[in-house]
Amino acid sequence: MDDWTAGYVADIGYTYGYYPELNPLRVQLAFLNAGLAFPQSGTACELGFGQGMSTNIHAAASVTQWSGTDFNPSHAAFAQELATVTGAGARLFDESFAEFCARDDLPDFDTIGLHGIWSWISDTNRKVIADFIRRKLKVGGVLYISYNTQPGWAAMVPMRHLLTEHVEALGAPGQGIVKRIDAAIDFVDSLLATNPAYVKAQPAVVERMKGIKAQNRNYLAHEYFNRDWQPMPFAEMNQWLSEAKLSYACSANYLDHLDVLNLTAEQLAFLQAIPDAVFRETVRDFMVNQQFRRDYWVRGARRINAVEQTELLRRQRIVLARPRADVVLKAAGLLGEASFAKAVYEPVLDILSDNTPKSLGEIEKAVAGMGINFSQVLQSAIVLAGKSDVVSVFESAPSAAVVAQCERLNLYIMDKARSSGEVAYLASPVTGGGVTVGRFHQLFMLSKAQGGKTAADWGSFAWTTLAGQGLKLVKDGKQLATDAENLAELNQQATEFAEKWLPIMTSLGISK
Repeated sequence: MDDWTAGYVADIGYTYGYYPELNPLRVQLAFLNAGLAFPQSGTACELGFGQGMSTNIHAAASVTQWSGTDFNPSHAAFAQELATVTGAGARLFDESFAEFCARDDLPDFDTIGLHGIWSWISDTNRKVIADFIRRKLKVGGVLYISYNTQPGWAAMVPMRHLLTEHVEALGAPGQGIVKRIDAAIDFVDSLLATNPAYVKAQPAVVERMKGIKAQNRNYLAHEYFNRDWQPMPFAEMNQWLSEAKLSYACSANYLDHLDVLNLTAEQLAFLQAIPDAVFRETVRDFMVNQQFRRDYWVRGARRINAVEQTELLRRQRIVLARPRADVVLKAAGLLGEASFAKAVYEPVLDILSDNTPKSLGEIEKAVAGMGINFSQVLQSAIVLAGKSDVVSVFESAPSAAVVAQCERLNLYIMDKARSSGEVAYLASPVTGGGVTVGRFHQLFMLSKAQGGKTAADWGSFAWTTLAGQGLKLVKDGKQLATDAENLAELNQQATEFAEKWLPIMTSLGISK
């Protein structure tokens, strides 16, 4: 009998992650900053959607019609349940890549996305996907793909093989994958304690293993313990995708667009002297020791002139995604922590502090008398978006249908927060994407949606929910003992939510 898992971990569910790079609206600012025309999105596809959070959020929060597959039936069942709740018409399957890519009832797509999948599948499946992209991605269409890459994984590759070998050779199948992973990690800890020569040559492995130990075991199972696992250099990825008529567009990580965070002036000059774009990108990966790439590729890149580029950039709209007071004008890069000019960023943030979407052109006019030019406005928007302080929004207000789809999905997720904090994202019809919202904030908004009027009502609702499950809060590293202490803490958090976060949730169309 054939193994339907194809060597992929299937006896434990994947995490309920959301990946904003898959949002077609997010492509626009990245492409325009790179001087490229961006496509409109009417159809989109995600291959390997996991629990289906990204696909369903994006389907609910826009008019784009989504399709996708994940071979794991438990993943697909949850994703299909979300699709039914939203009523957005997402067509989601539990088919293998070979089965799904051979379907004759799929449209051509404006965007296709794969988050992480490429690193954990066989070359046979890579060929299926590359052929699917060649056949089904429209001219001008965009591919988002993320994957483990070299040279950042070079030191860890042997250690990953050791972990998986331990699971296969010494792990007891009846224990389940989590216990086998824990046993493998304990074994490696014991090995490292002997101070092997390998670690002397690759000292970074010790810190990497510390990070692995702290990771969610569901995530580790899918990240490290599949049969197929291959960190792929950029040049090799280019070979795969160029055969599908794609060319590299730009990084989907906005902060990668700011070289000053990661490259010295000498390194930047060295890169700029390399005429071949693919080789230049490969060399850059060595400079930053790239471990994981998040990239946009395009089928038929079309460069736009400077006038058109600036006009389109001025029309891009953004809105605050976190309270103004919580925005920190710093970002971490390979060169250390960089601080950004308050004389530029503070006025931009002040303009956005009323939680109303603004175009970059509107911001430019508002700060014109402060010695701030458009290039500075643009850079601040890219940096703030890269730090998730701001987010792109549609040019026009969402339709009533899209608002209703998001409301149904969000109420469903918030209701689940009564029993679990696993799903930490809600859908925004204003941004076409997801927003991180923790369990307590979800419970506060659920109480509000059910008629709770005040922060005290929301705090009481949250405490009743948690107390009924025997849960208590932890503050400053100590568990709160009494009902009164727990209720007081939740009331304080609800008050802070009302003052700082509810205006954000309202502007994003998540709360009324």
